[in-house]
Amino acid sequence: MADLRSFARQLRHGETDAERVLWSKLRARRLLGLKFRRQALIGPYIADFACLEHKVVVELDGGHHAEPAQAAYDERRTQWLIDQGFRVLRFRDNEVLREPEAVLERIRQLCEGDPSSPSP
Repeated sequence: MADLRSFARQLRHGETDAERVLWSKLRARRLLGLKFRRQALIGPYIADFACLEHKVVVELDGGHHAEPAQAAYDERRTQWLIDQGFRVLRFRDNEVLREPEAVLERIRQLCEGDPSSPSP
C-alpha cells in the first residue's frame, strides 16, 4: 500500500495537460460543491479523479490506453470499480483539452443523477 501511495504522489507531480485542465475545474469543490480527489487510491487501483461521496470515478486516457495490454488492464480495473459500486466515466485527453465544459457537464449530470445523462 505504501508503494501505491508513493506512486500516486508521483502521478500527481507528473500530471498531463489534460489532468491539469480538469483538476483546475474540479479542485476546491468548484463543481457542485463536491469534493474530488486526484490520483485517489481505491482498493488496489489509482483513479485519476474520484468523488467518493457520489462514487464517481473519472479517468483520462492518453494515446497509450489504445494499446491492447493497457486497454485490457483498463477494462479489468473499470469492472472492479463497477463491482464496488462506482460509476466510471472515461474521456480522451484531447476531449478534455478541446471541450472541457462538455466534459464537466457529463460529470455534473452523473453526479446529480440526471436521467438524461448518457450512460458512462
